[in-house]
Amino acid sequence: MKTSTVLSLGAVLLCCILVTQAQTPGCKCNTLFDGQCNAAGGQPCTCTMQIGPDTKQVNCNKLISKCLLMKKESLPAKIGRRVKPEGALIDNDGLYNPDCDNGTFKARQCNNTDTCWCVNSAGVRRTEKGDKNKMCPELVRTNWVIVQMKRNNTDQVSEADLKQALRTTITSRYGLPDKYIDNIEFEEDYIFIDLKQNSSQKAANPDDVDIVDVAYYMEKDVKGMNLMHADNPFKIPINSKNFLVKEPLIMYIDEKPHELSMKRLTAGVIAVIVVVVVAIVAGIVVLVLTRRKRGKYEKTEMTEMQQQLRS
Repeated sequence: MKTSTVLSLGAVLLCCILVTQAQTPGCKCNTLFDGQCNAAGGQPCTCTMQIGPDTKQVNCNKLISKCLLMKKESLPAKIGRRVKPEGALIDNDGLYNPDCDNGTFKARQCNNTDTCWCVNSAGVRRTEKGDKNKMCPELVRTNWVIVQMKRNNTDQVSEADLKQALRTTITSRYGLPDKYIDNIEFEEDYIFIDLKQNSSQKAANPDDVDIVDVAYYMEKDVKGMNLMHADNPFKIPINSKNFLVKEPLIMYIDEKPHELSMKRLTAGVIAVIVVVVVAIVAGIVVLVLTRRKRGKYEKTEMTEMQQQLRS
């Protein structure tokens, strides 16, 4: 047997051993469908995620941070590995490649351009854009996240059962303690879930899942873009049935007021004003013309009557 053949067989055997180790029972990335986990030599599982050309070590038993997930989603589209899905985000500026610090959004984002802006802890822009001299002294925390979605089921279920099912799904699937689920409300076909977690709570419990990450995972789940392992599909079980939801919308409220101006609304407001003014002017013109015609008609009628009386 040639040396090259022996080496090839050895390489194949080595690959088989590595694959077997990677597929050790119980060693999988629960919170990311394409996360890679290995348990070589009987050691505990070590898990990683691929972000463009870089490999990042992560804890696959906990939700991956929104910053890292956004970075992963934005980079492949640029290097041709994956097409960006439509409607992936409902943030102010959509999907961008964020700067992260240990999984946390940096307060200032420039996205590899000369334009910079400040974001909150959810990575959502909270100031006007500027140049590279733009200063962001602190990362303002998002302490209230509203998850809005619409029911996609015609099944009649009690509000109490639906509330309990939603709480159970959020706590068990995303690992968020129940104390951060502030309220669940219903309005016609819409469901509103209030998640609240302030800075002091997060500082006192640093290992607790962040409500921002929960909202990001949940948004993906409702859109049918499950980020978790394939054997863990998104479900809201009620009475042995899966309660279906759709059209997620995430709203963020920060501990400090945002600094966005109303410039974005200026064009729209001007357009509305113009339409109203045009309508008013058109109405006045029609009224004047109508009165003129009526006046001419009345004047002609009076003249004819006078002529008849004289005759």
